[in-house]
Amino acid sequence: MAGYLIRRLIYSLFVVWGALTIIFLVVRVVPGDPASVMLGSSATQEQIDNLNVQLGLNEPIMIQYSRYLLEAFQFDFGDSFRLGGPALNYVLERLPFTMTLAFSSIILALLISFPLGILATKKPRGMADKIISFFSLLGQSLPTFWVGIVLILIFSRLFGLLPSGGTGSLAHLILPAFTLCLPFIGMFVRLIRSGILEQLGQGYVQTARSKGLTESFVFYIHVLRNVLIPVITVAGLLLGEFIGNAIIIEVVFSWPGIGRLLVDSILYRDFTIVQASIALIAVFYVVLNLFVDILYGYIDPRIRVEES
Repeated sequence: MAGYLIRRLIYSLFVVWGALTIIFLVVRVVPGDPASVMLGSSATQEQIDNLNVQLGLNEPIMIQYSRYLLEAFQFDFGDSFRLGGPALNYVLERLPFTMTLAFSSIILALLISFPLGILATKKPRGMADKIISFFSLLGQSLPTFWVGIVLILIFSRLFGLLPSGGTGSLAHLILPAFTLCLPFIGMFVRLIRSGILEQLGQGYVQTARSKGLTESFVFYIHVLRNVLIPVITVAGLLLGEFIGNAIIIEVVFSWPGIGRLLVDSILYRDFTIVQASIALIAVFYVVLNLFVDILYGYIDPRIRVEES
């Protein structure tokens, strides 16, 4: 198990290094002079040149890259020129809001998906199965920003049941969390349904039944445990997929998370905030996947044997 963990940790370090490198390159190939954007159209050429020197953008690209990596591994991404102060501090202030939305959407997706997935397997190809499959595909097909706007129009504008944006209470979380988890509900339902049907055809299920175990015991103790492995994997990756949707969701619902901060920083070319935001997201994503690897290594010991 120790060798398995060491290999996963080394892979994770390479992924973090690759993510930091991509961030560095993407930020610098965007057209336009960052100093000109930061200072505005009224800035003189001398002011622009001075800011480029201050940012180190006048130095050779490899020197910039070396200094950037050294500072990044020290959790120093520089100061925000738009907001003032260390960029990482502003990102960390928004992190709890983003994590609250992310974990709420995961929990909500699982709470909805497991009953639907189990119900769909009671009578495969039956009416309930067809209805659940249809709405699962529909939920995955709808654009999240459109769903968010429609939910605001219905529950906020038309009925006045829930707030349309902001934060401060559980009611503010319901609409963005449901909008964010909707595409993944369909994914989980189909995954759970296919996993259960596959496991029910395995030989160990017949053996357990022949021993006189009840159907409920066989289903909830044996079958669902094996179904948990792919579900846990997808749930871990859900936070990675969440990042792409969170930017839109946080803007639509005025949710003060990292996604909204990232959009504002890109518009103003605040590179330090952009780099700190994406780097933190990348590190969190890698750590989460490492945790998922360890977790399903304990759930299914065969994985550890195959990796050794």
